[in-house]
Amino acid sequence: MTNAYILTLSCPDRRGLVHAVSGFLLEHGSNIEEAAQFNDPATGLFFMRVRFASEGDPSQLREDLDAFAKPFEMHWRLHAAEEKIKTVIMVSRQGHCLNDLLFRWKEGLLPIDIRAIVSNHRDFYQLAASYNIPFHHIPVTAATKAQAEAKQFEIIEAEGAELVVLARYMQVLSNDLCSKLSGRAINIHHSFLPSFKGAKPYYQAHDRGVKLIGATAHYVTADLDEGPIIEQDVARAYHTDTVEDLTARGQDTESQVLARAVKWHSEHRVLMNGHKTVIFR
Repeated sequence: MTNAYILTLSCPDRRGLVHAVSGFLLEHGSNIEEAAQFNDPATGLFFMRVRFASEGDPSQLREDLDAFAKPFEMHWRLHAAEEKIKTVIMVSRQGHCLNDLLFRWKEGLLPIDIRAIVSNHRDFYQLAASYNIPFHHIPVTAATKAQAEAKQFEIIEAEGAELVVLARYMQVLSNDLCSKLSGRAINIHHSFLPSFKGAKPYYQAHDRGVKLIGATAHYVTADLDEGPIIEQDVARAYHTDTVEDLTARGQDTESQVLARAVKWHSEHRVLMNGHKTVIFR
């Protein structure tokens, strides 16, 4: 039986890496269907993503890959191409990103398996029910933050979630939870940061007469809103725009940017490069 896989890897750059990887796959009876690579002179690192078909035993392939990778100091991951990533979505009271992700998921536009929705409010329990997705209401206060995060992480682990999406979840995660979710949690925020912090950023932007609004999707780290960036986009603002116009356009941008970030991550197109990302489109 032929299976499709996606191999991602990074290692110190040197000559012959593409030849070595393609040769390894050839020796294992694999057929390369898609390949992309990038070497970063600034960090001296080499990155590669390969989709290939193989009839070999997956366990043996992983074992051989491990042995192959060691001389190159290679960090690698092997994924079954057709396997959808188990995902938990966290949200508060703004539902535009959640709605967009659920629609795209239902239409088969995102290769994810949404296992649960977690919220500190009850606003979207009926929406979750309409998609037959378990909804977990976990209120958060300063006094109960630690217990609430423990419950959230318990759900994430119980669902086997490989991806956690903060779809406008308006609570700052603790350093401990950020550490536990390192590399598998994506957040979305408006691109006014750090200019317009706090509540009602689009009101602040309108008051200042900004000409561009936008959104940034990034991995979650303990440094608030400073994790490695996955995707960004902007939309133009006009002097005739009302606050409502800016808010609607901004929310559309947030939804699109987050959806692209989730798609690329779930297709294993995003590789970490220090504080930056390499994204194979």
